[in-house]
Amino acid sequence: MSDSSSSANSYWKANIRLVLSLLSVWFFISFGCGILFVDALDTIRFGGFKLGFWIAQQGSIFVFVALILIYIRAMDKLDSKYDLDASNESAKSAQEESQ
Repeated sequence: MSDSSSSANSYWKANIRLVLSLLSVWFFISFGCGILFVDALDTIRFGGFKLGFWIAQQGSIFVFVALILIYIRAMDKLDSKYDLDASNESAKSAQEESQ
């Protein structure tokens, strides 16, 4: 197994681990807090609404958008760690085209 193949495997393992962890958070918020724990959360008020209702209607959407932003930032860091920056790729392709 070559070094680049090993690096690619570890990159994709880290990528999948990140995706699964973010999906777990989203599942917990949308399904767990929005459906399973809604009765317990409804005892708390948030902005005049019951918290369970608010999470089911608005909170899960906000969490999903936040997870997208977290994913973008985490993938930028992961790409930098494995030297796969988009800026590096653009520079490499431009250099190859000029040759």
